[in-house]
Amino acid sequence: MNWLTNFVRPKISALKGKSNTKENLWKKCDSCSQMIFHRELIEKLYVCSNCGNHLHFPIKDRLEHLFDNKIFDEVDLPEFQDDLLKFRDKIKYSDRLKNARIKADRKDAIIVAKGTIGKNKTVVALMDFKFMGGSMGMAVGEGIVEAAKLAKIEKRSLLIIASSGGARMQEGIISLMQMPRTIAAIEEYKEIGLPYIVLFTNPTTGGVSASFAMLGDVLIAEPGALIGFAGPRVIENTVKEKLPEGFQRSEYLSKTGMLDIIEERKKIPKTIGIIIKHLSYYNK
Repeated sequence: MNWLTNFVRPKISALKGKSNTKENLWKKCDSCSQMIFHRELIEKLYVCSNCGNHLHFPIKDRLEHLFDNKIFDEVDLPEFQDDLLKFRDKIKYSDRLKNARIKADRKDAIIVAKGTIGKNKTVVALMDFKFMGGSMGMAVGEGIVEAAKLAKIEKRSLLIIASSGGARMQEGIISLMQMPRTIAAIEEYKEIGLPYIVLFTNPTTGGVSASFAMLGDVLIAEPGALIGFAGPRVIENTVKEKLPEGFQRSEYLSKTGMLDIIEERKKIPKTIGIIIKHLSYYNK
């Protein structure tokens, strides 16, 4: 038994670990199915070198790419009670939250940070689709409100990077109330005359696209981002008509006037810096 425990089992575990490591070195593009080596993926900012598809950009990497010299301060958000409705579907909502927090190593689907972008003082609220589909519950709503308050107090521009499947169903009416709540916070922020910019990433749908995300002074999107309220299949089944190809993608929305700019990922920090500089009254 000692021989099996001390020698054979560690060898098997080591081999299994090596196999998993090799698999993690490659990522398949969800558009063209090209296999991309992890170092190339990082160097290309998680953009497929074969087809230009913009893959999910890890939240910390995006913040470092966005802020000058990769320097920013993460803002602490208020604590509040989870799972007020004691909701349960296949598992308890409290357990689902716990699992998501362990996997993502953060409290919820939003991070608020401040720093400079193109030497312009800015507050950024960034949503993470990897945390329960970036769904908007009380925590995300609170993050948007706090970001708007901080930007107003410190006279900073406000940038929200949206990525969400919509309202978080496990929080019911509490989730839906974040829509008017975030809209009110943004309108209060706009009173000081500083720019409010929204960057749409893939996907941004549901209650997020139907509330604060569409209120930006300038609306920017990454190429190919899915943006809308309901999904294409749901809309087609409702109106009983065939919809135009790609009608909810960035390119179509830009042509129809719903977006101001489509910008590839590597150019986004410079573009946002220029926009803030031209629109800002206080930033220097």
